Amino acid sequence: MHSEATNSDAEGTHYARLSDGKTAAARDVRARLDLSSVAVSEPGGRDLFRWPYESLSSMEPLRPHAVDVLLSSSQTPGATLFVPNAGFARLLATRAPQLTARSQRWRHARPWLIGSAILAALIALATFTPWSPTQMFARMLPLSWRARLGTAAIESMAENRKRCVDAAGLAALDKLATRLTTSSGRTEPFKIVVVDWDLVNAFAVPGDQIVMTKGLIEHAESPDEVAGVLAHEMGHGIELHPETGIVRAVGLSAAVELMMGGSGGTLANLGVLLAQLGYTRAAEREADVRALELMRKAEISPQGLASFFKRVMKEEGEDDSEDADNEAGKEPAKDQPRGKTEKTGKRLDPFNLLRSHPPTKERAEMIARQGSYPSTPALDAGDWKALKDVCIATMDAPKS
Repeated sequence: MHSEATNSDAEGTHYARLSDGKTAAARDVRARLDLSSVAVSEPGGRDLFRWPYESLSSMEPLRPHAVDVLLSSSQTPGATLFVPNAGFARLLATRAPQLTARSQRWRHARPWLIGSAILAALIALATFTPWSPTQMFARMLPLSWRARLGTAAIESMAENRKRCVDAAGLAALDKLATRLTTSSGRTEPFKIVVVDWDLVNAFAVPGDQIVMTKGLIEHAESPDEVAGVLAHEMGHGIELHPETGIVRAVGLSAAVELMMGGSGGTLANLGVLLAQLGYTRAAEREADVRALELMRKAEISPQGLASFFKRVMKEEGEDDSEDADNEAGKEPAKDQPRGKTEKTGKRLDPFNLLRSHPPTKERAEMIARQGSYPSTPALDAGDWKALKDVCIATMDAPKS
């Protein structure tokens, strides 16, 4: 055995054992710490190689009372250098601090600390900002996956109802949709399906798809009204509200399973699920803001959207009383069953327009506050007539 006194000389070189990692043999060498590397030489003084400090790793972390060190370097894979000298180990710890026990503890703890910081940031974002992890997940989904969810939702909510396919009517609708889409700066168009259904409603479904009913188009008194409703649904689609609602309702793993073809029973009821979920007030507000932006950029008056909702509210006997109660945290009157209107007593269909698009006083006032700007009718008279007649030709729903 070599003692520490005989392991070093006046030039600061230390006795060491070098293994090349290829054979079992090891040989005696000398090791020296210079400004940027460990220099290894033969006992006679001829230099063999240098290992930069940043390339070093050690079998055991360097502790304050270490008496030796076993080194390796990324520059010479497999080779090891054993230096049985406490002074060498202490000085090496100052030159290559990544080898110290403290540094290695930090490296092991860092992923946990970073993970904890990220988790805390996500919780803070979800708690104190409009940011939503489910919406972030929805934005990461490929369009093909979202389109599959949307197709399943359309098949579910429209059941076996026929599709309206009059060529002139669809061309007029496409012209309106293109006018709104172009104003959004999007390159991908929305796919709009018109269903032969007397229900007065429209739905945004996943995958940039929208369902409009014959009842809504026939009930509208101007193309601006249809444009307002369509822009609102586009707003939901742009914000990915349908995808976010489904992910939130069924969970992330179940949503992935759905999009990859599993859970056929859930797919079959996806449209009803989407309609019954409804949207939060924040989501409705976002869709309204988007709709107003789209109409302003497309130079279409927003008053059509306001007049349409006001008329539907009046005809269905709705007012803001229940909405105001809900805002104040009150329960509906005991003699008024949930899902029924106070004035008509009729049970609301899960696809009822006022349930899925609550026309609150706040939203109506926001539309009314829009300043005037240059605008033209959403469609000319000829296209408007064609759109009103879009359901004079129908075809069966496509088979899944």
